[in-house]
Amino acid sequence: MKAITTIIFLVISNTFMTFAWYGHLKFKDMSWGKDLGLFSIILISWGLAFFEYLFQVPANRIGFKDDGGPFTLVQLKTIQEAITLVIFSLFSIVVFKQKLEWNHIVGFCLMVAAVFVIFKKW
Repeated sequence: MKAITTIIFLVISNTFMTFAWYGHLKFKDMSWGKDLGLFSIILISWGLAFFEYLFQVPANRIGFKDDGGPFTLVQLKTIQEAITLVIFSLFSIVVFKQKLEWNHIVGFCLMVAAVFVIFKKW
């Protein structure tokens, strides 16, 4: 159960993170965001990052092996990066209408291979 909770929290956290880091690039396309200055955009992004941390910190505490969770520190980071990649890919396709090229897919597959290597008991 801790593994599933950790992963769900990391998905939510990474969704907020992606919007905080890249969502502001779409503000100019929205009527309310056309005239925002950089400082306003930074404050909005920090506000989104606050919600990221509301899920990121508990995810790591719940999931960390030394705190009774199922994952080592390296495994937690690897899971987080894999989730980030998936969320970012979906975000770039849906929000920015970007197309994933073959080299992006190959690179992502190599990262999945890295996840396998990290989790494999050698």
